[in-house]
Amino acid sequence: MNRLAALSPRRRMLVIGVAAAVLAVAVIVAIRVLVNGRDTGPKAPQGVPGTVVLVPGYGGGTSGLRVLARRLEQEGRTAVVVQLPDGGTGDMERQAQTIDRYVSDAQAAGSPSVDIVGHSAGGVAAHLWASEYDGVRKARRIITLGSPHHGADLAGAGSALGACPAACDQLAPGSSLLRRLGDKVGRAPAWMSLWTTHDDTVGNASSRLTGAVDVELQKVCPGATTGHSGLPSDPRVIGIVLGALGPGPLAAPRACPSVSS
Repeated sequence: MNRLAALSPRRRMLVIGVAAAVLAVAVIVAIRVLVNGRDTGPKAPQGVPGTVVLVPGYGGGTSGLRVLARRLEQEGRTAVVVQLPDGGTGDMERQAQTIDRYVSDAQAAGSPSVDIVGHSAGGVAAHLWASEYDGVRKARRIITLGSPHHGADLAGAGSALGACPAACDQLAPGSSLLRRLGDKVGRAPAWMSLWTTHDDTVGNASSRLTGAVDVELQKVCPGATTGHSGLPSDPRVIGIVLGALGPGPLAAPRACPSVSS
């Protein structure tokens, strides 16, 4: 005879209720694992810096990031600048896939993990990569420079006029991609969002990302007039990035660094 059927109606309802509660908890845990970057293995070692993967913004311009790459190499780090498909204006899903190829190449070359630095829309592409390509285990730290985590009004205006490439539509405030990513990140990988109040491309509020170390350049370096495009090559920003990518814990800088360009 079925054991459940042999129970009294009251005990049967109790057993069914407990089983349903256990199942509900299991489903919630499974969903959280999937949502939080498929956290199924050990996280990247924080004390062992690896290759730095630099991701350009909308349009794919790399000149500023190459300045940063040279400084990283002077510090003994391996740095690679991503060449985005479609000139950095195409589908951001393809951009995330391209980032993953660079990460896979770094891992194949023996890098224990990667650090990602994304300028402007490159930071959003990095967020998408971390979400969809198991960034919890692959990336040690992710730093974004003037990134429109909540979208950019310029992209919204272009999208409303029907005059946007794919990435522009995806960077419009309230886009389906930005809603899917959300406005916060988990504890792993460690995140920093650095931005300038002199940004005439991305609004200041759009660069704030819950869960990331938030760095307003002017609070660290009063008087800095660096704009959006100048962030990757600005000596003060480079100093902050170098500190953030060091072997110590990721934290907001206490003073404005002095680093030659």
